[in-house]
Amino acid sequence: MELIPAIDLKDGRCVRLVRGDFAAETRYPVTPEALYERFAGFGARRLHVVDLDGARVGAPAHLEAIEALARRGRLRLQVGGGLRTRESLERMLASGVARVVVGSLAVTEPGLVGEWLRDFGPDSVVLAFDVRLDADGTPRIATHGWAQQSAVVLWDAVEGFLVAGLEHVLCTDVDRDGLLAGPNVELYAEAVRRFPTIEWQASGGIRDAADLRALAANGAAAAVSGRALLEDRLPAAELQPFLPAA
Repeated sequence: MELIPAIDLKDGRCVRLVRGDFAAETRYPVTPEALYERFAGFGARRLHVVDLDGARVGAPAHLEAIEALARRGRLRLQVGGGLRTRESLERMLASGVARVVVGSLAVTEPGLVGEWLRDFGPDSVVLAFDVRLDADGTPRIATHGWAQQSAVVLWDAVEGFLVAGLEHVLCTDVDRDGLLAGPNVELYAEAVRRFPTIEWQASGGIRDAADLRALAANGAAAAVSGRALLEDRLPAAELQPFLPAA
């Protein structure tokens, strides 16, 4: 399993939110460029970048900053936030971004997103499904920056994209995001059991190397971590099994 560090950008700064709440923001006194180099030095191969302002307004808001990171060339970027048109995906990929992340549109416009998967190639497009578990434990997808809760079940959404060649899914348990409470290992184990051909990326709640080992043992292809890395809760020596270039 691969550890993918994450950077969330808001107003040009590196931040973390709790459960996607813009009112629950923590700012970190470090530049995106410095974090990029730090994670590259750890031995990471990829970097997950979220344009929070872009997600909020529906169009990329940090294009120049993301393009500058892509030009550094040490990490393969995976970028999401506000990518809701073919043109925005084309520009990101043309700038050197390796993978674009599409979220809400995968629920509201599945036909269009299926076309993008076929046209850009399934290795270039990650579908991000952010879920909340209902009373009986069924994962239902939240959209629009987690502000809207849909009735769509995660498994049904994934099933619908298999014909388009879907390979990469980033799944976040919203109620664990930013809380350092541990990931929902059972959710990802079920995801892998149902869809073993999908490269599942686990996000939300990761706090230590034990969490990474648990996710790896249950078949996750990658784990995306932001806060735990930003706050040095994951010692570099313990991360090496999950960093391809370490």
